[in-house]
Amino acid sequence: MHTAAPVDVPGVDCYNTRNWFQALSFFREPHMKQFFPTVKQIRYEGPESDNPLAFRHYNPDQTIMGKTMAEHLRFAVCYWHTFKGAGADMFGAPTIVRDYTSAKNPLRAAELTLRAAFEFFTKVGVKFWCFHDRDIAPEAATLAETNARLDKIVELAGKLQNDTGVGLLWGTTNAFSHPRFMAGAATNPSPAVFAYAASQVKKAMEITQRLNGQGYVFWGGREGYDTLLNTDMQRELQHLARFFHMAVAHKKSLGFTGALYIEPKPKEPTAHQYDCDAATTHAFLQQHGLQKEIKFNIEANHATLAGHAFHHELAYAIAHDLLGSVDANRGDLLLGWDTDQFPTNIYETTLAMYQIVKAGGFTTGGLNFDAHVRRQSIDVEDLFYAHIGAMDAFARGLKNAARLISDGVLDKCIARRYAGWDNEFGAAIERGAMSFDKLEAFTLEHGEPAVQSGRQELLENILNQYI
Repeated sequence: MHTAAPVDVPGVDCYNTRNWFQALSFFREPHMKQFFPTVKQIRYEGPESDNPLAFRHYNPDQTIMGKTMAEHLRFAVCYWHTFKGAGADMFGAPTIVRDYTSAKNPLRAAELTLRAAFEFFTKVGVKFWCFHDRDIAPEAATLAETNARLDKIVELAGKLQNDTGVGLLWGTTNAFSHPRFMAGAATNPSPAVFAYAASQVKKAMEITQRLNGQGYVFWGGREGYDTLLNTDMQRELQHLARFFHMAVAHKKSLGFTGALYIEPKPKEPTAHQYDCDAATTHAFLQQHGLQKEIKFNIEANHATLAGHAFHHELAYAIAHDLLGSVDANRGDLLLGWDTDQFPTNIYETTLAMYQIVKAGGFTTGGLNFDAHVRRQSIDVEDLFYAHIGAMDAFARGLKNAARLISDGVLDKCIARRYAGWDNEFGAAIERGAMSFDKLEAFTLEHGEPAVQSGRQELLENILNQYI
């Protein structure tokens, strides 16, 4: 391999995270090459642009409601789908071949993939990335060997973060792919598997801290069951809670200041997951005294699998001060499984950003594109088209949400609908000053209550005007 010729420096114009010469060094290291030579830095060109490798709506420096778009949206690229996904599905072999995964030595392939990833991050202009431990370093014959591999790759990741200014939004653990986890990790019937999962999470939390990650996610890929005929549900839930308490204790022992998140999902690969949606997971946290220690990473596709709208799950999490971060994707409602497609529905992005911005926005979390290109999208440019479209969709959603919030049109309608609770009678109920006897007396005196229209159709028309 050879040193690449000078090229446009990715990331610098958007975020001013490093000066020109520091960023340029990323492409001038010995034996470095460009993995995406046909694509230069993606720039904002405005709504009239016909360039498919440019942003039409995402202008990272544009200020909206006191923050730049970059600060509001905090985009992150997921490592697993974007750089490890090869187009395989349950009915067919991989269809996507990438240069950086072709090395016969697994550690060499891991290094090349990591370098390719950081070239992509900077060219597409995101500030953050996310990974599973087994994404960035392949598993070895023993845990000790695997951890040694992780340490080597994390050292390189730290250098690339420093060179590019791209930071880690959150790390997580893949405790679901290996056959040892076929019956779960923290909920496994074997205490030895429980111990292995704990060891893996321990290391993943530590490398997340080393890379200055802003959070750590628990996605219990197999923390559930396929049949109750072989499951002690109560015991498994107790074990899961015990596992989380251990993780919280380890976080504190490390002095890790990042947030902890659970990512709810109702099913798949198990028939029933214990963290099936935000409300169920909230109840679990309350029962086990964890509600002040762990927040949620809400995924759009998981919300629809649970029979909820994406913005419903966001609204529930926000109402209970549990929203931490978001996996930004969408599912195909005609298929009914976790298709993890890139988000392009402007209604969904508008309603999502309306909830998020009204709640004050992200702190440690952000919008992570937990999505993969389709099986037939085999060109490297397709990775860029997918992220550009998703980033533009959320930028449009942000702008729409900001206008809805500034105009207060939905707030005014809701305030009118609940106005009765702001008068003395309604306020007395809310503060606990009424009894059934008093409410009965009120009803006998005032008779049949008046009803009012919900005006759903009007509100949907108003929403359409903003979109």
